[in-house]
Amino acid sequence: MRRTGTTRRGALTATGAIAMGAVLAGCGGGSGQREGSAGTDTATAAEQATAMRTDRSLRAGAAGTSRELLARYEQVVRAYPATTAGLSPLRDAVRAHAEALAADGGKARVPSRTRATDAGSALKELAAAERRTADIHTATLLKAPPELARLLASIAAAGAAHAYLLTELAKETSS
Repeated sequence: MRRTGTTRRGALTATGAIAMGAVLAGCGGGSGQREGSAGTDTATAAEQATAMRTDRSLRAGAAGTSRELLARYEQVVRAYPATTAGLSPLRDAVRAHAEALAADGGKARVPSRTRATDAGSALKELAAAERRTADIHTATLLKAPPELARLLASIAAAGAAHAYLLTELAKETSS
């Protein structure tokens, strides 16, 4: 016979569903006022223009940071051709990130020359550059509008994964 009434599993499921509903309700945008009320979320033209300038400025800065990282990848590949196979997918991803951030097609800033004396240390430097870039994107997303913040969060997460992969590749190259 099946037991009727409230079970522990049912109570936990209901509690989880209620908590999830509360979290999802809290994730909505807006200033806490309902649509149609006197204080709608319509922004003035000046506020929209300011938001667009902020978005463009943040995008340009983040794109420059990604292009600088891309230049570092290019530098390592030129200096150590044996790393090309391992770096190509990561370099292509960084190129895609830079393109996603900037529609202006700006030029990469030239980073300082690598001080590495071998491929392993060059990969370690590249991993450190990936971590710095991910940290910069993470800091920028706090000031960014929602769409750009999501893009920056995704790119920062990819950068953290790249840093890990580069560290592992450096270990393999050194041995």
